[in-house]
Amino acid sequence: MNPQNPPSLRSENWRTLYRAAIFETNRRVIPNRVMEAEKAVLARGRELFRQIGTMDEKEALEDALYALRAYKTAWLHTESADAA
Repeated sequence: MNPQNPPSLRSENWRTLYRAAIFETNRRVIPNRVMEAEKAVLARGRELFRQIGTMDEKEALEDALYALRAYKTAWLHTESADAA
C-alpha cells in the first residue's frame, strides 16, 4: 500500500454504500445515498486502476455504477412526474 494514497474508508465500503442507496426508502435521503455510493464506487475503481484487482470486483464496480446511474435517472423522472 502506498502511504501517500491511503484507501479511503468510503471506497472500502462501496458495497455497503451501494446497497444502502438501492434499498433506501426515505425519498429525502435517496439522492445523498446515491451520491455517496457513486463516490465510493468511483474511488474504488481508481484504486484498482493503480493496483492489481480482481476482474470480479472490477465487473461488480461497473455494474454498481451503471445501476446507481439508472436508479438516479429513474428517481429524477419520478420526482419530476410527482411535481407536475
